[in-house]
Amino acid sequence: MTDQIQKTLIDDLGLSDLPADKKDQLLMKMTEVVLKRIFLETMEKLNDKDQDEYSKMIDENAEPEQLEKFLQEKIAGYEGMVTKIVTDFVEEMKVVS
Repeated sequence: MTDQIQKTLIDDLGLSDLPADKKDQLLMKMTEVVLKRIFLETMEKLNDKDQDEYSKMIDENAEPEQLEKFLQEKIAGYEGMVTKIVTDFVEEMKVVS
């Protein structure tokens, strides 16, 4: 998921022309913000039992694919939710710049 988010950020915000070190710094910070937003939205949508199960999976170092599958099963429209969060972030960045 992180690679896809970063590709979207690079493409939609035109970051590919930046020097590599500057681009990497921006991508790291932006990706962190987007992932935090996804996490918060995800936790709001999971009930307490599912939050506990998700936390347990993280503590047991579950593979990202397993975590993604779990969230897709527990949250209706999970992919759309993630896409909307990324899109909203990109739009916010376009307004700022």
